[in-house]
Amino acid sequence: MDVIGGKWKVLMLWALHERPYRFGALRRELPGVTGKVPASHLRELESDGIVHREEHDETPPRVEYSPTPGGTALNEAREPLGAWGRANVLGPSEGSAAAGEVGVDDDVALVAGGA
Repeated sequence: MDVIGGKWKVLMLWALHERPYRFGALRRELPGVTGKVPASHLRELESDGIVHREEHDETPPRVEYSPTPGGTALNEAREPLGAWGRANVLGPSEGSAAAGEVGVDDDVALVAGGA
């Protein structure tokens, strides 16, 4: 949990699971993220071996982020949790206090597999 703790790391990792991103494009993909948070989270994910940072020798400089094999495995391990969220939080379910409180169009859709 220390590796993916926090609001934005999980969302960043899920977005990178779909395709490599440049920093600005990744930041635009995450509405609401502000300030230094994306840069610091990407550095932490890189130091934990979850995200690969590739610098291209071009002018202007270009940097792309993508998941490492460990990051890909982590996303795959989160799939059952996303399925549980779609079934129990996004869908109607009796006995679940959170059921129906979060809509499919809410920000959690990215975490829940883009449902």
